[in-house]
Amino acid sequence: MAVNRRPEGGRGRDFALRNTAQFWRDRPTLVTGATGLVGGWLVKSLLAAGADVVCLVRDWVPQSELVRARLIDRVKVVRGDVCDQALVERTLGENEIETVIHLAAQTIVGIANRNPVSTFESNVRGTWVLLEACRRSPLVKGVVFASSDKAYGDQEQLPYDEETPLQGRHPYDVSKSCADLIARSYAVTYGLPVVTTRCGNFYGGGDLNWNRIVPGTIRSVLRGQRPVIRSDGNYVRDYFYVEDGAAAYMLLAESIHQRPELGGEAFNFSNEQQVTVRELVDSLLAVMGSRLEPEVRNEASHEIRRQYLGAQKARRVLNWSPQFTLDEGLKRSVAWYRELLAEGGDD
Repeated sequence: MAVNRRPEGGRGRDFALRNTAQFWRDRPTLVTGATGLVGGWLVKSLLAAGADVVCLVRDWVPQSELVRARLIDRVKVVRGDVCDQALVERTLGENEIETVIHLAAQTIVGIANRNPVSTFESNVRGTWVLLEACRRSPLVKGVVFASSDKAYGDQEQLPYDEETPLQGRHPYDVSKSCADLIARSYAVTYGLPVVTTRCGNFYGGGDLNWNRIVPGTIRSVLRGQRPVIRSDGNYVRDYFYVEDGAAAYMLLAESIHQRPELGGEAFNFSNEQQVTVRELVDSLLAVMGSRLEPEVRNEASHEIRRQYLGAQKARRVLNWSPQFTLDEGLKRSVAWYRELLAEGGDD
């Protein structure tokens, strides 16, 4: 596993910042799911670019990057649920929103398996409510919808490309397949300028689900405990660093405004590295200088065994490339959690 490969091509960090500043300056932008893993980093990047950010927030999450980094003091906050269509329409209208980035979702596979109805409500109903509100709001000029590689379901042919059928079978995967198709239907039927992202497993500072492999491993090592691998360690995933994800969402939002023909299109974003869970844990242990041996429990069920993405379309059409190698992303993640846990923020 090559974790130190420097991403090539695409836009450099300095160039990207210069190129986006004019687009985002004072742009009224709605972010749903701002207290989630990607949401906080996205809001930080939008504020740095000068956007006028409005966040739809359902739950107060004090450890989220949005709150912890005091980003919430610099945005407009609307409290409520993305499934409340009247609230979403009011938010779009009163704030004269032009760009919408829809991240709000129930993202934890285990919760989806135990409580599918709440997952379907958040992920499927929440998506059609938001898109219908955007359809009825004439000022909205671009919508980015965050789907997932899970929307593809279990496939014999890998890597997934954007033409791979959407065929989720388990509750979380199905919720993303359905929402993904709904987004396309709004583009094709109503001409709504919506584009879809399909990313791999996000990781990075701000993930507060300690059952996930990156935050769970880091916390265990910092406490001198053996990290736990729920599966047999051989599940293959596509790990995508959260700051790369935020940059990809912003690039796609810019692109749909400038190139309306992209409406209804989906784009995979990936480092295009296939990594087993055990390899990821070993990489984290190496980054942290730990000799602890993982505890492999082999308890995973109703999860796809091999998933990884091809990102050639994003590279070709959007001139995109990731900014961070896996090794760099893991180092930045470890630094974030060291600081969080030093503050006692693991309750």
